[in-house]
Amino acid sequence: MDKAVEALGLNLPQLIAQVANFFVLLVILRLTLYKPILKMLDERKQKIAEGLNAAEIARAEAAQAQANIQAQLDTGRREAQEIVGNAQQIATRIQAEAREQAGRDREAALDRARTEIQLERDRAIADLRGEFADLTVTAASRVIGQSLDRQAHQRIIDETLAETTFNGN
Repeated sequence: MDKAVEALGLNLPQLIAQVANFFVLLVILRLTLYKPILKMLDERKQKIAEGLNAAEIARAEAAQAQANIQAQLDTGRREAQEIVGNAQQIATRIQAEAREQAGRDREAALDRARTEIQLERDRAIADLRGEFADLTVTAASRVIGQSLDRQAHQRIIDETLAETTFNGN
């Protein structure tokens, strides 16, 4: 084996010394650099985990805030719909009251018109009675001045009616 090692160009005592130096260097590096680097990496891992937890908490808070905003929007919409509904009810009530008032006004106008028509009718009847009374008095005065047979009586009435200005209108 010595020949095989020499054929490869290896010096065994130098190789053992280099392997021993490597393990000594490895132990020194492990004690001086590896543990602090691992500690630093663990701290960084912990900070990243804390950051992720904080981000998760912030996301949850944002989701809760979004839910609160949505609830407030829904409440606002419901209130707006209630206000619109109330306004529509008020408008409907006002329209109904206006219709009722218009109906009452129309009935009052009809009653006034009927009253005026009745008054005009009564006046016309009174005027007609007055004219008829005048005609009757005129006819009676002529009848009294003449004989009272039926034909004469009819003739006097016809003459009196022809002489008067009343012609049925």
